[in-house]
Amino acid sequence: MCRLPDCCGLNNTQPNPMTTNSTSPKEPPPERITHERITIVIPTYNEADNLPDMAQALFALGFKQLQLLVVDDNSPDGTGDIAEQLVHEYGYTDKSQQRARVHVIRRPDKSGLGTAYVAGMRRALDDGAKYIVQMDADFSHSPHYIPQMLDVLTATDADLVVGSRYVPGGSLDEGWAGWRRFVSWFANFYSRLILGLRIRDMTAGFKLWRREALLDIEIETIRSNGYSFQVEMACVCERLGYHIIELPIHFEDRRIGQSKMDIPIKIESGWRTWQIAWRYRNLSRKVMTYHRSIPRNRSRQPTVITWGLADVGVANSGLARAGLANTNRKEQA
Repeated sequence: MCRLPDCCGLNNTQPNPMTTNSTSPKEPPPERITHERITIVIPTYNEADNLPDMAQALFALGFKQLQLLVVDDNSPDGTGDIAEQLVHEYGYTDKSQQRARVHVIRRPDKSGLGTAYVAGMRRALDDGAKYIVQMDADFSHSPHYIPQMLDVLTATDADLVVGSRYVPGGSLDEGWAGWRRFVSWFANFYSRLILGLRIRDMTAGFKLWRREALLDIEIETIRSNGYSFQVEMACVCERLGYHIIELPIHFEDRRIGQSKMDIPIKIESGWRTWQIAWRYRNLSRKVMTYHRSIPRNRSRQPTVITWGLADVGVANSGLARAGLANTNRKEQA
């Protein structure tokens, strides 16, 4: 395998200790979170072989009010039909039978990743979800990070937790070729340089959102419809002064199927970054209206923090919930 300079952060191939092939979490989620409404938004296109296993892994996490929301773009392989079968298989989150564990939005054609996320997030907000997770169906984003992401979000009062490949402790699949590593790294470097942002993983698709954060963004105003959707959302969040945590993850290669990220999409994402820079050139935290009360010790200064694996252990031990998890965090300059 081609080796690239370590100074670029491209040789992050060490296995992550938080990654496992088991479908059950290492420990149960905190009791205070298990009863909260959590919606997992997954856009799909030809994910028929991955979706049932992903649903099984998600519902094995132990969250009583977890809902899987599938946004399918008329997949030729029948992903939409399989998602409908999962609706009947998993039933409802409570005895009132008012909230299905699996909900499906079926769109008539392939309309783009950005609009799929907007449709799914809007549906989750309307349904009263307190926490919204966005992720892929192909297991490149391991469901086992979700309890840690929730614990970090609640322990730090963050608005957004990003599953990041490009912070200390984060890593890429060992099977990725050198050119693929370089393209991924360069896309993040390029976006950060043009937009002047501090988030390390600008193109990350694995995120946990607090409800109020998405309400503030007014997601219907997000215009990017491809993979630049991730860049635009990152830009808006940091410019509005959100409290953002980057949690290191191991990014696995997809288990089944082919990546949707082809060369034309990469080129389009490159020039759209300049559009994003122009569109939000005057965006400032001074013009935002936050939907939840801000504690007196919380400022609206944009904060991007790297949360290391050691901090995750502290959060899981309960010390973070007592306000004692202040070590090893690094605010990015």
